[in-house]
Amino acid sequence: MTPERPNQVSVIDPISPAIERVKVMLFKPFDMGKWFIIGFCAWLAYLGGGGGGGGGGNWNAPGKSHEQQAKIAESINSAKEYLLDNLSWIIPLAVIVAVLIIGISILIIWLNSRGKFMFLHCVATNKSEVKAPWHKFRAHGNSLFLFRVVLGLISFVIMILPVLGIFLLIFMMAAKTVLGVVSIPGVIILGLITFVLAIVLFLVQKFTFDFVVPIMFLRTASCTAGWREFLTILSVNKARLALYILFQIVISIVIGTIILIGACIGVCLCCASALLLIPYIGTVILLPLFVFKRAYSLYYLRQFGSGFDVFSI
Repeated sequence: MTPERPNQVSVIDPISPAIERVKVMLFKPFDMGKWFIIGFCAWLAYLGGGGGGGGGGNWNAPGKSHEQQAKIAESINSAKEYLLDNLSWIIPLAVIVAVLIIGISILIIWLNSRGKFMFLHCVATNKSEVKAPWHKFRAHGNSLFLFRVVLGLISFVIMILPVLGIFLLIFMMAAKTVLGVVSIPGVIILGLITFVLAIVLFLVQKFTFDFVVPIMFLRTASCTAGWREFLTILSVNKARLALYILFQIVISIVIGTIILIGACIGVCLCCASALLLIPYIGTVILLPLFVFKRAYSLYYLRQFGSGFDVFSI
């Protein structure tokens, strides 16, 4: 068997050493200063990783009267007229806001990319350091940053087309310019395409953070070189890595449940849950979970051969 295709790879076996890594790093002995330093690296590594959701309504519900729909249409027309009358300052303001958002997003991605290697360094070496890994893995972080920016641009281009197609079909259906028998299947097909593309992009990002980053940590500062080496593993271990992704979903559910239970207990204690909302402090409080997640993927990768063992450096 080649190192890329070992006899046995388990999603269960890495759990025990990952838990032991948490104990050794954070509790043997307990050092609050160490928690805050490693917590800072973890905070950078997961910076910008949160998300949210929203909801909507149905303007054309049967219960709405014609008067209500007329008022809604009048409001939309008024808003359109206001925008047209104030384009002279709305457009420059929109451009400034867009530039600021893009600039902040790029800064977060850059810091996050550097933080990935800083946190990995802490977990792999059991050291609470910031300055040393920040400088040592500068080229690695910058390469990962550029890879993610290019991936983000590609993702935007390939995702925007089916999404625009869905909105166009919905608009045409609402305007009754196309038959439902044509537009509804079109929306379903484009929705499925969007869903599949989203899964592919998620897998690329997941594999990059879980496996390509450790490979870069061990051997190369180039993200593309790290991906080339990882593809040799992926090509002969597709089923195993599919199982890994499914088990990662289970781990995420368990971790989410633990956080939810902790937040509920915090509510009962009237203070701890509020601390979780403070980004850096929340990361420090949840540091054992972050260390476990990072250590788990590293111990899983180690099963593909000694050349993939970051704990041996």
